[in-house]
Amino acid sequence: MGVAGTGKTAVGERLARCLGVPFLEGDDFHPRHNVEKMSSGIPLDDADRWPWLDAIGAAIRDTDKPPVVSCSALKRIYRERLAATAGRPLVFLFLDASRETLAGRLAARRGHFMPPGLLDSQIAMLEKPAPDEVAIRISIEPPLNAVVDDAVATLGACLLRQRSPHEADGKSGEADALSTD
Repeated sequence: MGVAGTGKTAVGERLARCLGVPFLEGDDFHPRHNVEKMSSGIPLDDADRWPWLDAIGAAIRDTDKPPVVSCSALKRIYRERLAATAGRPLVFLFLDASRETLAGRLAARRGHFMPPGLLDSQIAMLEKPAPDEVAIRISIEPPLNAVVDDAVATLGACLLRQRSPHEADGKSGEADALSTD
């Protein structure tokens, strides 16, 4: 998850290959209206996003192996909606970078419907994951291979914590939120 230009697709595809699970490209689930709206430089609103998030959540639910999915999931309520529709616990990798890095990446990107002019609206809308969410912050400032290595290592630690019961403190194996810097 993250704003445009964080490399959600590139990181997601490589992460899915490393984990041996399916990859779902969130952009493929946008209705045509959403793509047209963004292509025209108009930010999506919540009403535009609900059907898109529901389609992604349903695809997660209907996939045998838990997939890696690229999705902006900018607000907490969007992440909650995805998890509710998926019907299974989700771990969010929050891909993060400076505005300058993101702007540079978007300026260099070709053939995508999301214009660089919408970056500021996405940054303004972004609700970074709270400490009580199952989310891992990954900086995308390093090269792609280092970002993916960091994601694999941190995600592995998160999944181990998720699967091991915490009998001493009364927890039932629920995932603990992680943050990496």
